[in-house]
Amino acid sequence: MRLKRPALLLLATFLISIPAAAQPPQGDPQAFALLQRAYAALSGGQAISDVTLTGTARRVAGSDDETGTAILKALATGASRLDHSFPSGQRSEVRNTSANPPAGSWSGPDRISHAISYHNLMTDSTWFFPTFLIGRVLSSSNYVAAYVGRETRDSVAVDHVTISQKFPTSFQAVALLQHLSQIEIYLDSGRFLPVALAFNVHPDNNLGADIPVEVRFSDYRPVGGAQVPFRVQKFLNNSLVLDLQFQTVALNTGLTGSTFSTQ
Repeated sequence: MRLKRPALLLLATFLISIPAAAQPPQGDPQAFALLQRAYAALSGGQAISDVTLTGTARRVAGSDDETGTAILKALATGASRLDHSFPSGQRSEVRNTSANPPAGSWSGPDRISHAISYHNLMTDSTWFFPTFLIGRVLSSSNYVAAYVGRETRDSVAVDHVTISQKFPTSFQAVALLQHLSQIEIYLDSGRFLPVALAFNVHPDNNLGADIPVEVRFSDYRPVGGAQVPFRVQKFLNNSLVLDLQFQTVALNTGLTGSTFSTQ
């Protein structure tokens, strides 16, 4: 099912109107200082334009529990591609939030392409590689960030930062759009590496219904001077749905936009 036409047009019109990133973001200085330290720890001080991760994937959906292979690709600008091969068949997902307007699609074993609703494209397309999310927040004037505080998460001391996209206060649906784009970032208080991200997804026909998503990062290893999580777990409504364990990670291989076509 798809969004009703008035809501779709509202979101599409606003997303098209978002200006290109230019100036550094403004907001809570403590939040941005933490994000800067996180980006330095993740990137190792180098510019990373693209990433390709390959490994195994465990998929859990109801009674289905299967293991296969995964190839994940992403661009720093906000495009991602996930290709999974399971005993039940091939599954793919492509998102491009740098497109105008943002676009995304997914397909299952039947290879039929389905569009991702606009309101589910407002968080992060590169959720499995936090370097790109944090880098975009720091380089764009379209985000706001706030420091929530020191917490304990899975027995790890973390600093909690919340981010969302910035919208004109005159825009009629600003509170809704900020909520749709909100992401919680949990940084290891000692190493400043992301421990987890949390955000909401929504049914195609109900952008007001929140379904919590949590992404957990572990097994960080150095790759070309950067720090990369070699295990990424995704939880939907507190249940594990995807467990990724990477064997190889390649940075800056020259991926182009054609890899992320949603057509």
